Amino acid sequence: MTMKPPDHSFDHFEGKDVVEHLKAAREKGARATSETHGTEAPGYISAGADSAKETAIILLGMWVLFHPFGIPPSKALLILGFFSLGWLFWKIGRSSLLGWSRLERLHRLIEQERWEIEHHRLQEKEELVAMYRQKGLTGKLLDQVIEVLMADDNRLLRVMLEEELGLTLESYEHPLKQAMGAGIGVILSTLAGALGFFIGGFLGGATTLVLIFSLATLLASRMEGNQLIKSLVWNLATLVLAVGSMHFIAKWIDHVLF
Repeated sequence: MTMKPPDHSFDHFEGKDVVEHLKAAREKGARATSETHGTEAPGYISAGADSAKETAIILLGMWVLFHPFGIPPSKALLILGFFSLGWLFWKIGRSSLLGWSRLERLHRLIEQERWEIEHHRLQEKEELVAMYRQKGLTGKLLDQVIEVLMADDNRLLRVMLEEELGLTLESYEHPLKQAMGAGIGVILSTLAGALGFFIGGFLGGATTLVLIFSLATLLASRMEGNQLIKSLVWNLATLVLAVGSMHFIAKWIDHVLF
């Protein structure tokens, strides 16, 4: 697909000096490559943990709503089963679309930087000089490094993407890998809830869903380097608030209206 080149008829540095321009470029690169699921943990793990937690909360919330409105357990399980199937397809598709969107943003940045190298070589050279001066290179060594990089457009493109925009091209996962992680998260929560119900009824199902929620929280927190106990406590508090509010509001509606 041929992309329309960006309009660079204006000043390449947009009125900034080289250092300010590099700082703005880094911020643009960070925005373009940010992930909804997070950036420190691998995308498929973050997607799986998020999906597992969301599925656990939704299934728990739906289950506590069934009793006040008189839905029998057999019908409740059927409803939850059909819902889980649709939810699985949604999470897989949604996670995949987010991944493709991120890759498209990255592709646009690459094409924009390639265009700038072809049409604004002098400004790109100024940026290189500023970047490598910040790394401590000076004099003849600095001149040699700049000459080597400017002699190869492909190498220059990679350097500008990594040094100017702060991108690490090898770290970006295929969207289908993230989608697979999201799907596994939904399946694990659903199967855990079903198994717990058949073993111990509502209490068993609720216990296994909370357990899956907690394990997913701990996994994501560990991968991101966060404090495990603090993350677990806050996530469980949010779970209790969400499900508890649904339960008490449903009981109140049932008491007042029915």
